[in-house]
Amino acid sequence: MAEIDTQKDVYLFLHGRMDLKEKATNALTAKGFAADKIIMALPTKVGEVGDYMAMLWMPPNPDHIKIQQITKVEEVKPEGMIGLWKGASKEDIDSIPLE
Repeated sequence: MAEIDTQKDVYLFLHGRMDLKEKATNALTAKGFAADKIIMALPTKVGEVGDYMAMLWMPPNPDHIKIQQITKVEEVKPEGMIGLWKGASKEDIDSIPLE
């Protein structure tokens, strides 16, 4: 497991499960992420290299959060719900149970 810098931004992907936002946020803060660093992921704004992605997994009925670190960001033409995140390369570094 890679060392996680909890002072970096973490972009939260709920995959439409707004009902799990509070549970996901609580799991991330329990892991050490600062609440003010947890950002709802939007298709119009991508993170930077070194930032994190926290993704509810596996849709549609997630049971854990997959933590990924952004390793590269390429300029892309936005596509659908993914938007600019299409150009983000990432590496799986951890997972957190939702319970």
